[in-house]
Amino acid sequence: MIKEEKKLAEQVIRGNRLAIARAMTLIENEKKDYTYLLDIIHSKIGRAYRLGITGPPGVGKSTLTNKIAKILRQQELLVGIVAVDPTSPFTGGALLGDRIRMGDLTLDKGVYIRSMATRGKSGGLARKATEVADVLDAAGYDFIIYETVGVGQIELDIADAADSTIVMFVPEGGDIIQGLKSGLMEIGDIFIVNKADRPGADRMEKDLDYVLHLREATRIWNPKVLKTIAYKGHGVSEVWQEIQTHKNYMIKEHVLEKKREMRLRIRIKTLIQENLDAQFWNKERETLLKNYLKNKKKILSPYKLANQMMYELKGCV
Repeated sequence: MIKEEKKLAEQVIRGNRLAIARAMTLIENEKKDYTYLLDIIHSKIGRAYRLGITGPPGVGKSTLTNKIAKILRQQELLVGIVAVDPTSPFTGGALLGDRIRMGDLTLDKGVYIRSMATRGKSGGLARKATEVADVLDAAGYDFIIYETVGVGQIELDIADAADSTIVMFVPEGGDIIQGLKSGLMEIGDIFIVNKADRPGADRMEKDLDYVLHLREATRIWNPKVLKTIAYKGHGVSEVWQEIQTHKNYMIKEHVLEKKREMRLRIRIKTLIQENLDAQFWNKERETLLKNYLKNKKKILSPYKLANQMMYELKGCV
């Protein structure tokens, strides 16, 4: 099996699209020895720049992703797109609409699109999206775009996985302070009011500027608010220029290096925690916990029980 993973990894590094698809499927399904594949390609990871695009559903993320990808392709750069949809447990995959809106990109051999979903569970999706992006990185793709649906913890996790993050709103998006409370305002490096031809766009821009102004004292990078009409292509070139400006800032100030180092640190700690958790819950400890829960008296506190399970593993119910 390991020989097969090594051969597959070598094909991924050569940019074989079929091998890329197979590797991603192994990762998503957590097939045996898939981490061996990630071990082999690790030395090839780190060249691609990663952009996160998030915002509420229907805000125009797929349209903007499409437009940015086309700008990148005009520069003959290879583009990977990871569309993350944690809200589609029934289909087992991200919404077909993403593929429809980016349909013209699917014919471009310089673009690789992968849709991902929770398949009924939310845990670990952000990590899987990062590992899928690692495959694209190792395969030689220059720019990787994470597109997320914009609801829940997954957006915060994906923002941590991206080098730059765009947060999108629409004029009728509601109270911008609620956006601040939900965490979206905390993760953005660039903010966009899309569908700016609709009433309320100027007000939304001012609201965003006001909220961002409140945060300036605590931030080194002060995000800009840009207005776009993505489906017409209006304002997209300005967005691309701001992405480049943020990238150059990150490199010049050594922020990119530090951010990637912190990302790797968190990843290693998470992997260790997951491995320790999997090893800890053996059959004997599961039985001990089950017996404790069945015992109506529950003489021991959960703290005492946890300590005994960790260090003594004696009869304690």
